[in-house]
Amino acid sequence: MGTRDGALLVVGDVVTDVIARHQGPLASGTDTAAAIRTVPGGAGANVACWAAHRGCGEVRLLGRVGAEAADWHERELSASGVEPCLVVDPEAPTGTVICLVDAGADAERTFLTDSGASLRLEPGDWSDALLDGVAWLHLSGYLLFSAPSRALVTVALASARARGVPVSLDPASAGFLVELGVDRFLALVEGVDVLLPSRDEACLLTGLQDAADAAAKLSRHVPLVVAKQGADGALVARSGAISAHVPAVPTAPRDTTGAGDAFTGAFLAALLTGAGPQEAALEGCRAGALAVELVGGRPPETG
Repeated sequence: MGTRDGALLVVGDVVTDVIARHQGPLASGTDTAAAIRTVPGGAGANVACWAAHRGCGEVRLLGRVGAEAADWHERELSASGVEPCLVVDPEAPTGTVICLVDAGADAERTFLTDSGASLRLEPGDWSDALLDGVAWLHLSGYLLFSAPSRALVTVALASARARGVPVSLDPASAGFLVELGVDRFLALVEGVDVLLPSRDEACLLTGLQDAADAAAKLSRHVPLVVAKQGADGALVARSGAISAHVPAVPTAPRDTTGAGDAFTGAFLAALLTGAGPQEAALEGCRAGALAVELVGGRPPETG
C-alpha cells in the first residue's frame, strides 16, 4: 500500500485491567486461588502501544479517563512511546475491566467490564486539528457501544474522509455487538477502509459459520477485511474473496488478553511503513504470539 508519512491516530478506550489468573474452574461460593495484577489496558490504548512497539514512528491516542488514574495512564502511554491526548472526565471514574484468565493450556479469558469514562468520549472531545500530520486513523469498536462515542465516531469518520485519511476499525466485542445489532453496526462503519474482526465477530456480523466465508462476505461492505483467527492465524479478504491465509506463529500462551489488540497495532504499524496487507497480517500474527506469552494487553517494556 506504500509507505505513509505521518502519524497514526488511535481513538478509543483507556481502562485499568485487573487480571486474575486462576487454575481450573472457579469455585462457586468460596475461594479460588489466583495471581492478581493491576495493569493499564483498553483496546484502543493497547493498539496504540503495540503500534509504537512495532515501529510506527509517531502514535497518538485520544481517550477519556477519570481524574483518579489520569496521571498514571498518561505516564504509562508515554513510556510506551505513545503521545497521550487524554480527556479527564469530571464525573465518571476510569473504566475498569476484570479479566478472569484460566491459566490452563489455552489461557482463555472472560471479561467483566465497567466502561466508566472510556465510552463517554463525545463530539466535543474531537477537533479536526487532531488529524494534523496524521496518515491513518484507527477507531476502537468499543466506541460504538454508547451514544456519545457513536456520535464521536460519526464526526471523526467525516473529518478523516474530508482529509483523505484512511480509517480502520476493530469491532472489539462479539457480546456487545449482539446488543448493538448487526445492521446498525454495518451502517455505522460505512466509509471505513479496513475492518479487523475476530473469527466470532466476523461470523456474527454475517450470520455465517465458516470464518473464510464470513470474511469474504464482509469484504463486500468494507474494502479490506483482515479477520483474526487466533491459533489459526489470519484471513485477508478483498472484493468478496479471500486473498490470503496467514498462518499463526507457534507460542505457549499465558494470557490471551490483548492478543487481538497486539495484532491490530502491529498490522497498522506495518501498513504505515509500506507493507502490503498479507505481510502486515504476518506482523500482526507475530505480535499476537508475543502478546499471549505476557500477562496483560501491553507490549513488553523496552530498555
